[in-house]
Amino acid sequence: MYDKDDLSVLDAELELESPLDDLDPLDTETEEPKPDPDTMLLLLQAPQNQQRMLAARAFCELEDTRAIPYLIGLLTDACPLVRVSAAYALGRNPSPSAVDPLIDQLSRDWNGYVRKGIVWALGNCRDRRTLEPLTAALKTDISAVRLWAASALAQMATISYEVTIAAMPRLIEALRQDPIDAVRSNCAWSIGELCRELPSNVVYATAIDALIEAFAEDEELGVREDAKLSMLKVGDPRGLQVIEEIEQDGLL
Repeated sequence: MYDKDDLSVLDAELELESPLDDLDPLDTETEEPKPDPDTMLLLLQAPQNQQRMLAARAFCELEDTRAIPYLIGLLTDACPLVRVSAAYALGRNPSPSAVDPLIDQLSRDWNGYVRKGIVWALGNCRDRRTLEPLTAALKTDISAVRLWAASALAQMATISYEVTIAAMPRLIEALRQDPIDAVRSNCAWSIGELCRELPSNVVYATAIDALIEAFAEDEELGVREDAKLSMLKVGDPRGLQVIEEIEQDGLL
């Protein structure tokens, strides 16, 4: 496991931005010419750190299954910039074969940049194996990684009903208890995404209760607004009534 003491400075104010954080959505088309995939495949095996890193970053734009085995290998590269680039590239090129190596590296990597990229990649994999490591990251990792773990858990809705149900308790707990307001906001968003796929049952009702509680009681305006938006998107009658009552009374 990583030594959290080594990253205590990085945990303040969520200042753990990676050069790759501003990636466009997977289906975004860009006008700039993309790198040549055959050249980049060769550079993934280059002896120089800089070349391996640049090649891995190229596959953050390129989708090519031939790169997946090499990118998996780079997850354990000695250079953390290569590792984080490989993680993001695997998020662009999700594959069932990459899930276990990503999970394994998440559990051992000391570098917060790398773990953040791995969490993003695991969310894009949309695989039931990612549930446990993502919920663990949301509970125990540094704030910047928790932030992305909260968002990644919204993808559980695309896997199965059982996985969606299993993801909800940790998100609700973090919405109520996480000390970082941005993490709580992402939890509110993910809870709303999961609720849209659930029938009206006990888990759904508990999730709506948590959103109502956040909207009415959270100290941060941004968290309250995200909880409100989630309830509006879900369209739950009880949630909508609470929103109307609170806003009419001018309590917020």
